[in-house]
Amino acid sequence: MDIKDACKIAINQLEHCHNPYSKFSVGASLHATDGKVFGGCNIENASYGGTVCAERVAIFKAASEGYREFDYIVIATETKKPAPPCAFCLQVITEFCSGDFQIHLANRGGIVKSYRLDELLPHPFDPSWLDADKEKA
Repeated sequence: MDIKDACKIAINQLEHCHNPYSKFSVGASLHATDGKVFGGCNIENASYGGTVCAERVAIFKAASEGYREFDYIVIATETKKPAPPCAFCLQVITEFCSGDFQIHLANRGGIVKSYRLDELLPHPFDPSWLDADKEKA
């Protein structure tokens, strides 16, 4: 699948958002290494902490089906200047992807900007911080 088609999938996900509070629509398409695509959209909740971002919806759908290896994600917004993933989403992406994982930001006009995960989150909290052999302070 080429990046234009991937972008169309993310943009299509904007139609499924449930965002009555923020009115900020986000769609995502997550691409597994075997070519399978997982869509996601933001789903808000009156209890704001129950809100789930589009990126996490796509990742959770993929993980719940046994997928753990991904090539890239496209994140689409309705705004002229597309928004990057929030820190919470970047942390979840870190759980499954390496620093060179590609994050493409788009709007209805197409891909506007692309980043590597390590550009957006240069110092992630990853499993290395949980190493039991670490020297205690």
